[in-house]
Formats: sequence, structure tokens, C-alpha cells
Amino acid sequence: MERAPAARNRTLDAAASWHPAADMLISCARAPQPDGFDLDGNSPDRILDRLTALYPKAIDLSLDRVRRLLADLGDPQKRLPPVIHVAGTNGKGSTVAYLRAIFEAAGYRAHVYTSPHLVRFNERIRLAGRIIEDALLGELLAEVERVNAGRPVTFFEVTTAAAFLAFARTPADIAILEVGLGGRLDATNVVERPAVCAITPVSFDHPEFLGDTIAKIAFEKAGILKPGVPAAIGPQPGEAEAAIERQAASVGAPLFRLGHEWRFETRVDGFRFTGMNEHDMPLPALPGRHQIANAALALAVVEHLPDFAIAPEHLRAGLRQVEWPARLQRLTRGPLVDMLPPGSDLHLDGGHNESGAEALADWAQQTRDGRPLDAILAMKSSKAADAFLARLAPHLRRLRCLSFPAEAHWIPAETLADLAQRAGIADAEPAEDVTEALTSLIAAAAGPTRFLICGSLYFAGKVLAENG
Repeated sequence: MERAPAARNRTLDAAASWHPAADMLISCARAPQPDGFDLDGNSPDRILDRLTALYPKAIDLSLDRVRRLLADLGDPQKRLPPVIHVAGTNGKGSTVAYLRAIFEAAGYRAHVYTSPHLVRFNERIRLAGRIIEDALLGELLAEVERVNAGRPVTFFEVTTAAAFLAFARTPADIAILEVGLGGRLDATNVVERPAVCAITPVSFDHPEFLGDTIAKIAFEKAGILKPGVPAAIGPQPGEAEAAIERQAASVGAPLFRLGHEWRFETRVDGFRFTGMNEHDMPLPALPGRHQIANAALALAVVEHLPDFAIAPEHLRAGLRQVEWPARLQRLTRGPLVDMLPPGSDLHLDGGHNESGAEALADWAQQTRDGRPLDAILAMKSSKAADAFLARLAPHLRRLRCLSFPAEAHWIPAETLADLAQRAGIADAEPAEDVTEALTSLIAAAAGPTRFLICGSLYFAGKVLAENG
């Protein structure tokens, strides 16, 4: 039986405040609140400030706390529409964006949970087609805080519980959940039987939490696999694919792997997808060859949802209409764009590991048009900046490096500039802020130039906020 699409709601959300929340261990120490609260005292920002400021401890991966909290909330995760669960290192957010665009093109309403946010915390929870509004988010967070009653719980567990409450109480046709960190012990992994799982490319990231080898990291990602639940697997290094296959065999999860059960062939004007069906698809709206693999993975996921009436024209429309900020996003307005010399453009990307740098390098090579490429970079200290720069250096003419001394865990701008010079970028210098960095690059440019801002999703969010 095909699932009939619900009416779509394209209304945009009201403006919401930005909150630079990090995923950290917290404990809600406030006394339980009576029903009926003052929204001014329980706004999303106030509650999130309380949760993050009172207990700024490290990430603590576990399912015990979130299961306890959700049980006290009535187990909303058991009342969701069919769930697509997406794990991986690179391309998770883009794959989720393609899936949302495809379902909405077919007329379905989609709940979506992603992280991190770029400008506003509300971006993490998309409720039946629209970003959650402040008033409802404040109510949900206050309810979670009240029920938690001061017991230890992580920031991400709080927000996941709030999302599940929202999703359980609002009708929709599908719920798309992006894993926050890892998979096996991620708070989203309390969903006992998703409709389908997906694992995007696995690479070296967060070794302090997930393990010091690709195989160990892949094992953690594959922890979302469930008995009898089909899983679409994107391009993987050999040791990651082997680890995923072992985990799938141990739990009895059928795999649909790129290069085995499905494949795609890139063409000048798009790509051909071959799985249970064959489709000729346009180039996706998100730039970069790696986005074709992400789009193809989304198609592989949709093939395992036969109850939904999704036609080839919906697939094509979704790929053309998809939006996902800070993924090689070309900025087209704002004060930074107004600074550009004639014939120049400015791109923004949140890639922050070696694989992200590989994607940027590939984009730089594929889109080379005679204009040089200059970049602005900021990176967190948990990232391998030397590997990132080694991949990108051959494609850059100049680099300006930033840091945020008032905030923790950023690589000093002087250190980044030194690493860049060692990687072969002779003209690499520190700068105070994005405006100063772009001004410096423009002053040194001899003509039309491509400019790139990169190195961190959090940095990308700051740029988007400052650029309006």
C-alpha cells in the first residue's frame, strides 16, 4: 500500500536567536517547575544557557541517560513516523538534505533532526516541513528539563529528547534523523526499528571518542544497524566497509552497498543510478563531485521505502531543489560579497577534516577557470590541520588564518599560518577577523579571484550570521 502524501507546509519559520551550544555533559540542577511557565524565563536561549553554563563537562557517549529520560517522558521515540537513520563521517547532512528535498518534492511532510546548527539552534529541528519556532521549542525544553529533575544528562540528549517529543506530537509522513557523533552510543540510536538506515563515507574523525583506526570508527558508525532493517552504504575505504559488513552480519542487517547492490555513473550533465531501478538524474544543486555520491546514496535509501509514492520526477526535482548551507555555498549578498572586486566570487564550506579538504581540492580542480583561489581558514584544535592543509595547499595562492582567543579549542592563527607555509602556501598570514582577512586578500589580488572561507561548520555559522 502506497503512503499518500500529506499536504505540504512551505511556511518559513519566525526569526529565532542563535545559540553557540556545544555537545557536552551537563546536569539540570534547577528544581522541577510547575506546569505553565513564563516563556521569558524559559526561552530556548535561557534554558540552553542554563544547561551549558552550569555543567561544562566533556561529551559522554552512552544510551542509559537518554533512555531513562525518554521513559520518563513517555517514550516519544516509539511514536514516530517511519524513520530514516543516517550515520557516517562526511556527507551526513547533505544526504539528509537530499532525502528531505525528495520527500517534500513528492508532497510528503518530513520531520528532520540534524546537528550542528549554523546560525540558530532551531535549525536542528525541522518539524513537518518548517524549522521549529521559539515558543514551542521553549515549551519542549522546559518540559524536558522539568522531567529530568536535575539528573546528569548531556546537552545532545536533552535536545534529542525535545526533538522526539515534537516529532511524536506533530503529524508527519517520515522522520529523518542524523546521528550526532558515532552511532552505536549516540542519543538518536534509541529508535529500535527504523525503516531504513544509511552510512555515508567513514573517515578519520573524533578519534578521542570513536577510536584510533578507521575500522574502530566504522564499527561505531555501524552501531545503528538493526536486525532485518535494510541499510544503504555509501563509498567506503576497504577497512571501513569490512567493519560495517561484520557488524551487519552479527545483527542480521541486509546491506545495499555502493559497487555491489547499487552503483552510479557520473556524466557531463548528471549521473545514472542503478539499483533495484535505473534512473538518469541531473547534477544535484549542491556543488562538488562528492555531492553526486551523496545524492546517489539518498536514491538508494528511497528504494527501500516502497510504501511511499515517489516517482522519478520527484527524485529529479529533489536533487535540483536541495539546499544545504555552508557546503561549498556561493554567497550572493551581504557585506562580504559587497567587498568583492569585479569578476570575483565567494564560497563558504564547513568541511573540517582530511576528507573535507579532499572534497574542496577536487572542487577547486574541477572548477578551475583561470582565476586564482585565495582562502580564509579557521580550525578547532581537535582537527588535523596539517593533513587538511596538505590536501588544499596545491590549489591555493594565498591564505589568511583566523582564531577566536576568547573561545576554547581553536588553533591559534599564527600556528595555522606556520603550518600553511610548511605545506607550501608561501603567502599565509594571520588576521584578526573575516573582514580584515578578506580585505588583505583583495588588496593583494591582481584581478578577478575566487575566495573560499573554510575549516569549521561553527566558523561557517559565524560567517553566515555576520554576513546577514
